[in-house]
Amino acid sequence: MKDSQKNIIESFQSLLENEELLSRVIDCFPYPIQVYAPDGTSVLVNKAMLAEYHAVSADMIVGKYNVFKDPDVIATGQIDMLKRAFNGETVFFPNVKVPLEEIARRYDINDFDVEAIYQDITVFPILDEQKRVIYVAAFFINRKVYRGKNEIEKAKEYIENHWLEKFDLSKTAKAACLSKSHFAKLFKKHAGVTPHEYYINYKIGKLKEKLPDTNLTIAQAFAACNMDYNGNLAGLFKRKVGITPSEYRKLSKK
Repeated sequence: MKDSQKNIIESFQSLLENEELLSRVIDCFPYPIQVYAPDGTSVLVNKAMLAEYHAVSADMIVGKYNVFKDPDVIATGQIDMLKRAFNGETVFFPNVKVPLEEIARRYDINDFDVEAIYQDITVFPILDEQKRVIYVAAFFINRKVYRGKNEIEKAKEYIENHWLEKFDLSKTAKAACLSKSHFAKLFKKHAGVTPHEYYINYKIGKLKEKLPDTNLTIAQAFAACNMDYNGNLAGLFKRKVGITPSEYRKLSKK
């Protein structure tokens, strides 16, 4: 990784004589990059950076953001370390938690589908022929990304497509591409119920569709939903719906 980063830094430095080309290369670079003037003011953010944080325009950042005035950067206690890059060194910050809530507030972003991001951040100077710092660039590599709503929607879709099967937390979490422990917490946060509760509620909903069909006995309606018509499940239905399955059938005929 260090060799790769060194090669990237050297490549950027070699393009300094053609600033337009350097700007284009940075803009198309696959990792988020932000470039600062010597006073810490942002002068360039690339497309990957804008996409990462769902920012509408670089104008929201360029000329308006100063890394030395960012309260989240100040709170890390790493300002002195950061200043070393502005004095000509390359510095590395591993496993930094991105302040997503503050970024969303600052740039009025409402559609983050991310719970948390941890990044490795490399900050390095771009020098002129006299070895003076004329720009400082930071590029960000995601190490851990914990996503949210889209993954939960995938899990809901999986449950709804496999509701006739026995509930399996491992398979449901795998469908969302999340670990079981993180998935369970995230699902409850976004859906308001546990994954198993969502599964049960969905099955009860399907049972409610079957019960009005008088061509089926109540037991057959349960069986069509891969449920046994017994005291436990009849009691579960009453707790969820408020009435017994037979009462629900009578009411649905009216």
